[in-house]
Amino acid sequence: MSKGFQFQFSPSPSSAPSTIIGDTPKARESNDSFFDLEKENASRGYNGEDDFPEGGLKAWLVVFGVTCGVCATFGFVNTWGIFQAYYETFTLRDQTPSTIAWIGSVQYSLVFMPGLVFGRLFDMGYLRLPVAAASALLILCTFLTAQCTEFWHFLLCQGFGIGLASGTVFTAAVGTIPHWFSKKLGLALGCMTIGSSIGGTIFPIILRNLIEHQSFEWTLRIMGFILLAFLIVLNLTIARRLPPKKDLGSFVDWASFKKPAYSIYTLSLFIGFLGLYTCLTYLSLSGLLNGVDPDLSFYLLSIANASSVVGRLGGGILADRVGPLNIMIPGTFIAAIMTYAWPFATTKGPLVIIAVFYGIFSGVFVALMGQPAVRMGDVADVGRRVGMSLTIMSLGALAGPPISGAILDHAANDFKPVGYYAGSTMMASVILMAIARHLVLKKPFGNA
Repeated sequence: MSKGFQFQFSPSPSSAPSTIIGDTPKARESNDSFFDLEKENASRGYNGEDDFPEGGLKAWLVVFGVTCGVCATFGFVNTWGIFQAYYETFTLRDQTPSTIAWIGSVQYSLVFMPGLVFGRLFDMGYLRLPVAAASALLILCTFLTAQCTEFWHFLLCQGFGIGLASGTVFTAAVGTIPHWFSKKLGLALGCMTIGSSIGGTIFPIILRNLIEHQSFEWTLRIMGFILLAFLIVLNLTIARRLPPKKDLGSFVDWASFKKPAYSIYTLSLFIGFLGLYTCLTYLSLSGLLNGVDPDLSFYLLSIANASSVVGRLGGGILADRVGPLNIMIPGTFIAAIMTYAWPFATTKGPLVIIAVFYGIFSGVFVALMGQPAVRMGDVADVGRRVGMSLTIMSLGALAGPPISGAILDHAANDFKPVGYYAGSTMMASVILMAIARHLVLKKPFGNA
């Protein structure tokens, strides 16, 4: 590996819904806070079960296991930037950067897109078999990626294979945690999403050093065994508590889209994901092109992912207290401001500041993005409703990186137009979230 090898990075976050609240008759007749609605649903029960453990050895073992699973899936997907740089320099140097970026985009979108299908399978009682199959597929595709030589090889194995396996594990993780927690659900889900931050922090470092000292083939084989260790923990600890649901109905509930708050919030997720990861994708590359020390530029990605732990865990805790939209709106606003400011950071100090603050507040977005959709309907239909939102959102994740790459190519490596585009999409997302919040509360203050 030559010393001049340059890396660029592209993270992907994890997401998860939180506190389950239904669309009860009482809720429709009043503007009570969401905490009042939680009490209403508790009295109704959830599949005949209303006594959540809220902790204990088995419940926290489940959290630990799914955290390991998210680390092995989201965390691994978070390393795409290293592969993008390697393929541009070596294996796929005859392809354009925008073409190569489709491999990563397919990975990102498939983390969320299968949520509707696999979420319904989870509701039907299927858990261990899909998780075991997805774990095997992830390891197999990791080993097969080491043997790939053509673009379509990588797209099939790394894009579709690893992406689909990651989406299956993520859907199972999101569905399992609410079986064990209700009042502390935000905290538990915040702990789960830390897995993607841990993976996004350590895996790029491991991959970078392995690629520089080992062959590409052995790098992927070693990573495969590392991922296997995390996935074994996942398969040993993941467990349901509540019984399968009956009379699930169709996969898509079109009636949900007749509710303005739900439709507008889902649109805000789609638009937000068109630009959410642009800053993190090109943060390290912008540092390199501005003459910042290559070692520091490389670690900007790890700094951002490590900082996101604060946003993910802190956002989950605060959402349990004041409501997810009340935290997401200001958090996403600050992340948008950081996106606008990023192209103007040309030295190490400002770049580190951007990495820290963007990591924190983008972490708030990805940790809480499923929670408002959970609250916008009946508890018995939560899996389908959240799955619909995430599936639509995944289209933004699919299109976002190639759009940013095309803008960067057209601007001849000038990051300012890219920052304006990404920041504006996030600001539009903030406005739509604020509209959805108003439609839910009908008043300036309240838990939303």
